[in-house]
Amino acid sequence: MSTKRKLRVGGRASHLAVAQSRLVMSAIAAAHPELELELVTFRTTGDVNMKPFAEASDPAGIKGLFTLELERALLDGAIDLAVHSLKDLPMVQDPRLPIVAYSRRDDPRDALVLPVGADGRALEDGGGAIGCSSLRRRLQLARLFPGRATEPVRGSVSTRLRKLDEGQFSMLVLAAAGLKRLRLEARASRILGVEEMVPAAGQGILACQGRADEAYEFLDAVRDRDSEDCARAERSFAAALGGGCTQPVGAFASVRGEELTLTGFCLLDARVGERRGSIVGPRDRAEALGRRLAARLAPNAVLREGAGA
Repeated sequence: MSTKRKLRVGGRASHLAVAQSRLVMSAIAAAHPELELELVTFRTTGDVNMKPFAEASDPAGIKGLFTLELERALLDGAIDLAVHSLKDLPMVQDPRLPIVAYSRRDDPRDALVLPVGADGRALEDGGGAIGCSSLRRRLQLARLFPGRATEPVRGSVSTRLRKLDEGQFSMLVLAAAGLKRLRLEARASRILGVEEMVPAAGQGILACQGRADEAYEFLDAVRDRDSEDCARAERSFAAALGGGCTQPVGAFASVRGEELTLTGFCLLDARVGERRGSIVGPRDRAEALGRRLAARLAPNAVLREGAGA
């Protein structure tokens, strides 16, 4: 009879989400062989509702398209821990379900993906629509590829790639980290630097969500201080501007020693146009830096009360 403590880890059922959950589980298992880990998968609202993000979610992403079912399972005790792509987590969190660990960051950048067999010159040829659902990406693509049309595309990574290879799009924009975790990095035709396309807040980081009244010391095997400080700055910036699945807000932070640099992108008023900027300060003031940059780039925006909390 096994005497191991059982830990039920919840995640979405997509191939990418399962791969991400197993990355976290492998790190825990290697450091804590006394734990018996079980993966419990869920189909979330975002996996079922294939409408464009602007129609499927509220502007702030508060409904949690990809998280609601997992959060319910945590509250009900059906799982002990949930693993998310941090960029999918709503900016406003239920205080009962805090983020209890941030993983070491994988590649935060976005990638351009061409159909199988396409010549690299197709990146600049200007024919056909670019498949991309994120408003953040679409607005930045308009600057990188003037005159190119964009069309919404939803579904798993494999579904999007199939649509691309069938000729429905001339290229796709996908997260480089997701391609790497699926061992599909060879499909990337060009990686866009963060100065070309500011990523979504938290892109490339996995978040472990737990219950506020429990201890998660075993997550020391997963926690990364640099990722946590960067994530707090990025999410504070995005939260202050109402950033979610449907808002054109991007943020990327990096740390060097005790100094943090945060770059932000937003377009909240078409009459003003897109705004970009950076701020540098102490990493232990990450959330305050995010709010300060938001106020600098969008001084007339109504900042969310408690942003970055």
